[in-house]
Amino acid sequence: MERLRIATFNLENLDDKPDSKPTLDQRIAVMRPQFVRIDADVLCLQEVNGQETPGQPRKLLALQELIKGTRYQTGYNIYHTTLVNGTEPYDVRNLVVVSRFPAVGKPVQIRDVDSEQPSYRPVTALPRPVEAKVLGWERPIFHVPLQLPGDRILHVLVLHLKSKIPDDIAGQKVDTYTWKSSAACAEGQFISAMKRMAQACGVRRVIDDLFDKEALGAPDPLIAVCGDFNCDFDEVPLVAIRGQVEETNNPDLTNRVMVPCELSITQDSRYSLLHLGRGEMLDHIIVSRPLLQYYRFTEIHNEALPDESGAFRTDVKFPESDHAPVVAEFEL
Repeated sequence: MERLRIATFNLENLDDKPDSKPTLDQRIAVMRPQFVRIDADVLCLQEVNGQETPGQPRKLLALQELIKGTRYQTGYNIYHTTLVNGTEPYDVRNLVVVSRFPAVGKPVQIRDVDSEQPSYRPVTALPRPVEAKVLGWERPIFHVPLQLPGDRILHVLVLHLKSKIPDDIAGQKVDTYTWKSSAACAEGQFISAMKRMAQACGVRRVIDDLFDKEALGAPDPLIAVCGDFNCDFDEVPLVAIRGQVEETNNPDLTNRVMVPCELSITQDSRYSLLHLGRGEMLDHIIVSRPLLQYYRFTEIHNEALPDESGAFRTDVKFPESDHAPVVAEFEL
């Protein structure tokens, strides 16, 4: 049998900016052992920042330094989101796949065109705009088809859905963190939720497209959707991605249901982030039923997870990420 370990990990703004605290060396001292323990064949990463050197294109230098001396340094392929030039990574928050399997063709960044994104006219904005504007978002869906042994393809979709932080409303902020009114803050939360939900709908369309190709004669698609969803498995965006029959009321769509791997972990251990002492499961590996037949178990490496949400706590005090790695193991 062929072991397949798929992992997802939000690295929380991995970077190497001058005079930044904690330094990259301090972060590596904590995070490199996490990478060794993950022991993944396919590692999906979020919040990987790019670095620049004079006269050179931007690269993922901090990530390259982090994986030195690990199994990921040699024999693994690194695929990441890019600017329109198709080579340079974004300045911040890149999506990355580190895989011992090669990609089939070129990875695809999926962004909905403006006509498919929601438009909205804020009620509490000062002044209120005359027309509704398109609600865009910074991170695409990153689709990396990987060539598995035996001529099967694993479709890896990496995503980082919009956070629950309220979107800014024109004229309604005292400063970066202070709102002038509760009503405006509530509307900011509503806009944030719309963006998150619109991204989720885009993910579900990609999944259905893969199953539509299966209906035309391709094998049942092996799909793993991995990343920081900024919501739990029973919240609306993830419910939309899962496509349960209980929601569609259509048994003909049973084979298209996506399953969260962490459901095999007991509820008291099922969390990937701590907020004010409460565990939240925001990071997920969601797989198609054709892939689920090979599933064995899930790990959430949250034993030493820090809680950065308390008063007077800053990133400087926590060189590790505030997210826990999630790993799902399969036997093909």
